[in-house]
Amino acid sequence: MRNRDLLGPWVRRFLLEHIVAERNLARNTQISYRDTLTLLLPFAAQQASCSVDKLAVNGIAAPAVRAFLAHLEHDRKCSIVTRNQRLAAIHAMARFIGRKAPEHLGWCTEIMTIPFKKSAKRLIGYLDKAEMDALLAVPDPQTRLGFRDHAMLLFMYNSGARADEVANLRVNQLQLGTSPSVRIVGKGNKTRVCPLWERTAQALRTLTDGGQPDTPVFRGRTGEAMTRFGVHRVVTDCGRQAKVGLPSLQGKRVSPHNIRHTTAVHLLRAGVDINTIRAWLGHVSLDTTHVYAEVDLEMKAKALAAVELPSMNLPDGQNQLPSLMAFMKGL
Repeated sequence: MRNRDLLGPWVRRFLLEHIVAERNLARNTQISYRDTLTLLLPFAAQQASCSVDKLAVNGIAAPAVRAFLAHLEHDRKCSIVTRNQRLAAIHAMARFIGRKAPEHLGWCTEIMTIPFKKSAKRLIGYLDKAEMDALLAVPDPQTRLGFRDHAMLLFMYNSGARADEVANLRVNQLQLGTSPSVRIVGKGNKTRVCPLWERTAQALRTLTDGGQPDTPVFRGRTGEAMTRFGVHRVVTDCGRQAKVGLPSLQGKRVSPHNIRHTTAVHLLRAGVDINTIRAWLGHVSLDTTHVYAEVDLEMKAKALAAVELPSMNLPDGQNQLPSLMAFMKGL
């Protein structure tokens, strides 16, 4: 088999030459593409009854990719969003191979015909003020890890930072002087600056006291930087404890991203304009930020109250339908 027919060299070139050297994609995107191929290659090799190193480009035909996507949904219980993310990575690799090797252009075209699946739009989840206060009250600030967890939850609520942004935060990104702020490096290596409450700044001063500029702000038991999985575990554990004493939290998912949603909704309720919230959260498009205006029930209730119909004050037992119809015609 010719080297240009083997899939292995193309995978290496795609991961190292294309997405890193040529495209310089974000680190998280690189990891997502790598993880997709980590799942796809053994599955395709099993389907083709060969070892991974013997897998040919044509060994990953459209039927095999469709079978892989079905495997993700039914066997691995992945969501449609995750399924579409995996397909996007496969499309990207097919385009790369088709561009570099015209003899595989027909295979590329076949892969590109596999469509993304439409997913139902789900309302985002967020916490009300009392629920967020209950979450912040869970960690014991008298212990070292409890103080770290409280400071981390407070920072996430203040800044709306993502889990990986929290895990990668370094001391030199904090400005804790007279106008406290944080410089967050987010998706696509985009940088944004968020102001910090004095309460948050004081907690971070204590937490980072004596730390070198490149020292992680939030560290684990061993002193190493926390991972995004560690951040997620802390938040979910605190959420589980907060639910015990607060019935309204029952049935709500508490996660780092829900705290991010909570920050956005609370900013919106406080009268902060939508464009400022977009910059605060690091969204590229205002369309992404507008979703918070759609889900905020409190703002919808105020809007409804502003246009509430006046009471008809009809006598008991009188049919109100004709009067209501007449009222509507007069509008």
